[in-house]
Amino acid sequence: MKFISKIKNPSSKSNTPLQTKIQENLKEIKCIIFDCDGVLVDSEEIGTGVLLSMAKEFGLRMTLEEAMMNFSGRSLKDCLNEIENRTGQKLPEDFTDVFRKKTFEKYESELQPVKGVKEFIESLTISFCVASSGPMDKIRSNLSITGLAEKFGDNVFSSYLINSWKPDPEIFLHAAKEMGFSPKECIVIEDSKAGVISAKRGGFTVYALANENNSQILQTEGAIIFYRFEELDILLNSEKNTGS
Repeated sequence: MKFISKIKNPSSKSNTPLQTKIQENLKEIKCIIFDCDGVLVDSEEIGTGVLLSMAKEFGLRMTLEEAMMNFSGRSLKDCLNEIENRTGQKLPEDFTDVFRKKTFEKYESELQPVKGVKEFIESLTISFCVASSGPMDKIRSNLSITGLAEKFGDNVFSSYLINSWKPDPEIFLHAAKEMGFSPKECIVIEDSKAGVISAKRGGFTVYALANENNSQILQTEGAIIFYRFEELDILLNSEKNTGS
């Protein structure tokens, strides 16, 4: 069975330790579980920028890079609790509603799919789904704005429906169960420390879309890192072929 189509198998005389590990991981893979923000849709910088701008009014001093490192992959409630702890101020009751409204407005005009993800999804020959810490309406809206909604259909799962958020593993375990597979039959694609920890706790193999600022952290937490979906496409397909 082909794992991913459209990519030719590059010639290789011997496997590196990483290639051997990947080869073993892919033998039984039947489903890919995608995180949403930062993996499917390029929303992390937009959303974090809005949160940081609003939080600065209450005394938070943090760069955008620091904020993305601290807040990515976590529930909004956890992020707001940290902001209150750091500033020593209680945020107003309407903070969440105002934040949701402002981010939605920016998403409508600025949100794009992550580069290469559409082509990657279209090349898949196995099952796939979305599992995110965000509210269901936000996930579906962002997938719709970026033209990805029809690719996932009903295979969309939210932490808000099970009342459990990353870094707890339940959202990924729930998604795998609903899709009809065990953790060993799935791989998770993440981009945040909390997400990687969540998936590893659930017994999943994790691939992380990384950048120069977070690659070491994600790798330390146990993820196999990649920097572009084209790279992941070639990596998975070549190792699946060499393992067959």
